[in-house]
Amino acid sequence: MSLYQAPLPAEFTALSEQETRERILRARAQLGDDLVILGHHYQRDEIIEFADYRGDSYKLCKDANRHPDAKFIVFCGVHFMAESADILTPDSMLVILPNLAAGCSMADMANQFQVKSCWKQLGQITDTSRIVPVTYINSAANLKAFVGEHGGTVCTSTNAPSAVQWALSQGDKVLFFPDQHLGRNTGVKLGFDPTEDMALWDPFVPLGGNSVEKIQKSKFLLWKGHCSVHKRFTLEQIEQARAQNPLVRILVHPECPLEVVQASDLNGSTEFIIKTVEASEPGSAWAIGTEINLVRRLARENPDKSIDCLDPQICPCSTMYRIHPSFLCWVLEELAEGRPMNVIKVPEAIAAPARKALDQMLRV
Repeated sequence: MSLYQAPLPAEFTALSEQETRERILRARAQLGDDLVILGHHYQRDEIIEFADYRGDSYKLCKDANRHPDAKFIVFCGVHFMAESADILTPDSMLVILPNLAAGCSMADMANQFQVKSCWKQLGQITDTSRIVPVTYINSAANLKAFVGEHGGTVCTSTNAPSAVQWALSQGDKVLFFPDQHLGRNTGVKLGFDPTEDMALWDPFVPLGGNSVEKIQKSKFLLWKGHCSVHKRFTLEQIEQARAQNPLVRILVHPECPLEVVQASDLNGSTEFIIKTVEASEPGSAWAIGTEINLVRRLARENPDKSIDCLDPQICPCSTMYRIHPSFLCWVLEELAEGRPMNVIKVPEAIAAPARKALDQMLRV
């Protein structure tokens, strides 16, 4: 979800990089222990510099709870992450997103109206009590709430196999949204056939573009959504990387297409990618299929290894990139003056069932 963000006051856009940095540090010092800054791995270095914690979306929500006495969480990520942080932290904390326009194109590919329409259509041709919805954590709070209301769970790229196994122990089918690639890769990892056992649901056509028979026999109903960054990685890029260095190891995120994941040496979550590279032998060579800010940071922090992005055409996460230091400076200075801006608050009617789905994820 991308919300309207009013333009920054001219005072902030006119600041030099150094002036912005100095004012961020000054406001941060003034706020002291009342403030926790969270920085997603895909953020630019000029933001990560100020983060108390860096990680993926779910790890950062847990990190926020390490400071129960803090009053403010400034989440340098995207909208759905700030929503999850609000749901999972005490009401005494205010969660702030520096730029309301920082959404997620993947999360936007499944909205509440579309998912409810899908569920209604499925109910006309099959028993929805035997379908378990699973939403990737990269989704809006109201979709997490839908999942909680219908006995499903949230998953991350790390625990997706466990979440899907649990779902299939509760029912006959999994409705997996919004990322088709994570759903498909997870199903294949568990031994299911991507053609015979899976149907792709296009929310813009009746029955998702499937026959009644296809839906009834499929174990997986995969939403037609994707990550715009991870979809860019291709087999040709892998072949080129291997041609340039036969010893290179290909490491990709499971949001990549199935053929890319199958052609790689390893695949896993953002945290898995980081830990794998950090634990690898000095002198090892890696071509990594994930967001460029993370890849560049890994290369800089592991100078004893050769680390490159699999895609030669550099592609940052454009929505994550909207968290510019100027916006961080603005919200921190407003906080220091007692004026919280861009507060993300999930209504309890949505937060309660969404929390139920998130709690189920923890149990899984």
